[in-house]
Amino acid sequence: MLRARPVHFTSRMEPWERLLTDLGMVKTLDDDSWKEFDAWSGRLALQHTPSGTADDGVTSFGVEVGDPEEFARRTNLAGAETGTTPAELVPPDIGDSCRITGADGFSFMADKAAHDVQCAGADPGLKVVAVWFTEDAAAAANTLRSIGARFRPVPDADETADFTAKNGGVLMVRPGSGPARSGFGFEYDGDLDALRDRLTAAGHQVSMTEEAFGRTLHVANPDAAGGAAPGSHVPSTLWVSARRPV
Repeated sequence: MLRARPVHFTSRMEPWERLLTDLGMVKTLDDDSWKEFDAWSGRLALQHTPSGTADDGVTSFGVEVGDPEEFARRTNLAGAETGTTPAELVPPDIGDSCRITGADGFSFMADKAAHDVQCAGADPGLKVVAVWFTEDAAAAANTLRSIGARFRPVPDADETADFTAKNGGVLMVRPGSGPARSGFGFEYDGDLDALRDRLTAAGHQVSMTEEAFGRTLHVANPDAAGGAAPGSHVPSTLWVSARRPV
């Protein structure tokens, strides 16, 4: 199995929980400093971190798998075709997972899923999207192919690459300068205007942009509610995009 499950580190757990619930996600795990929310497709984890720490507002690219050992074996077998072995099991005392490392040095965890997806009551249009920003988009795309992600054609011809995970969520590669990094957002297959109205009625600040290949909602980021400092790594908004078919 393969499911998109980025981990977002934040000191503002309650505002994030309210936003994710209003987006139509369902809380499926609540363990004080760690909470998981299921969308109709994909999962997002919130990890509490103290305010002002370096990782406050940072998102880690990540996936869930069924059997990390078998997942690592298959990933390395697929990677051997391009001369890479990207998967390495982590020591048992760290957790039941493996680490995937790309050619650009970017790494992420493939953790054993703690529970099955529980999306009853979730908005059926919402998908979790994990994003890998890198200067070597082609190599990153090959790594995602090796872990079993399914390539999804995109309407433009630049260095972007989209993949779907068999058990939910979307994995994207986007070109970026400097060290590789991660981000996250959402796709929405339903009525984006209705979602905007719902979020606005719930008290969230929302704007809409028209772009070449779809429309995007920009929702105020709970991490930036206190006013992010100039140059901060915290984006001011969270994006929810409506993807147009190729």
